[in-house]
Amino acid sequence: MTANSPDGSEARTHADSHVDPDYPIEPVPGHARKSLFSLSIVLLGFTFFTPTMLAGAQVGAAFEFWPLMGVLALGSVVLGTYVAVISGIGARTGLTTVMMCRYAFGNRGSKLSSLLLGGTQVGWYGVTVATLAQLTANAFEWEGDGVERLLMVIGGFLMGVTAYYGYRGMYGLSLVSVPLLLILVAWITMRSFDEVGGMSGMLDQEPTTTMGLALAVTIIVGTFASGGTQAPNWTRFARSPGQGFGAALIAFVVGQFLMLFCGAIGAIAFGEPDFVLVLFQLGLVFWGLVFLLSNLWTTNDNAAYNFGVAGAEIANSRSKKPFVVIGVVIGTVLAITGIYDNLITYLNWLGILIPPIGGVIIGDWWSRWRHSLPAPSTHVFPAVRWENVAAYGLGAAVAWISDEWTWGIPPINGIVVALLAAALAARVRRSEPVTR
Repeated sequence: MTANSPDGSEARTHADSHVDPDYPIEPVPGHARKSLFSLSIVLLGFTFFTPTMLAGAQVGAAFEFWPLMGVLALGSVVLGTYVAVISGIGARTGLTTVMMCRYAFGNRGSKLSSLLLGGTQVGWYGVTVATLAQLTANAFEWEGDGVERLLMVIGGFLMGVTAYYGYRGMYGLSLVSVPLLLILVAWITMRSFDEVGGMSGMLDQEPTTTMGLALAVTIIVGTFASGGTQAPNWTRFARSPGQGFGAALIAFVVGQFLMLFCGAIGAIAFGEPDFVLVLFQLGLVFWGLVFLLSNLWTTNDNAAYNFGVAGAEIANSRSKKPFVVIGVVIGTVLAITGIYDNLITYLNWLGILIPPIGGVIIGDWWSRWRHSLPAPSTHVFPAVRWENVAAYGLGAAVAWISDEWTWGIPPINGIVVALLAAALAARVRRSEPVTR
């Protein structure tokens, strides 16, 4: 504290200049917290995602209109409730998901969860870059693998820029893109109903395939199981746990439902599961490309941010930026090698492997830390919390078996089992030292 800054602002500014303003391995301080509006805009930009529409179209082909609305709502509520709970914890602790994993899995045990969470986001980055390149090439009728690969390289670089600059960069982009996306979504929804003769025509549409409820919900949850588990990476900036919880509900219930709904009715009305290609069919190539770029960029910079903070946790680095760059390179290479072709299988595995991590975090936090969380700089972390690793393994195994046997909703089964196992383990084990 200096004489000409009695509130310590100058000293605080000087200290902050030496760390990443996104605090990847430290609790977000009070002066850096954001409003509910800011958080909601960033998270809506994250959930407004073209591949979510593809998942909505796949589910929409298997149900009549009103049952479809129920399935989409159920999947969105399941995902949104889970994400809102873990987001509230993120706001309470001020920590990223991977830093919360240190408390749940131990100092070395958390590296596995960081690799899994960061690795899946790198995969999503590749899927999104490939989507952008293929649809852009389609719009301009550019042919050839070489053209698509060049577009993947350009798109991969551009999408990483805002993530490199952190929360501020993502908020600025989302502030422009989210209102535009909402306008386009509303317009195409009206055109879809007009195309089939209004509400009566939509109700007359018959399913063209079959799908069970459990698989449908698994696909819906899988679209953002990995990303939603990492929503605390942004809600840790909330001014209160209630704001973090609310921002997640807005994005992962309302935003997710809108994307699924538009993908489903676009496929029903135009026989095309991709919203962007529907715009192309209507002769709106320019607006289709604007929507495509805005939609994918606001999601992919969040994915890049996620693997940036995961890399920072693994290396115990106070800066995420080098890991953002590394992840962008890896994700772009994955796009070039064809990860896009395995999207649905990839989504299904995300719905199995990722949610149990969140279940362990919630169960462990509720049993051990909800009253007081020691700062990571003073806490003595064990190398590995094997009981929580086992809880995660049990949850993932139950999710996988549920998927194989088509019993229940696999992601939810995995979350509940991992949560209960972690909570039980916390109750029976001996307490540990809190400070050095």
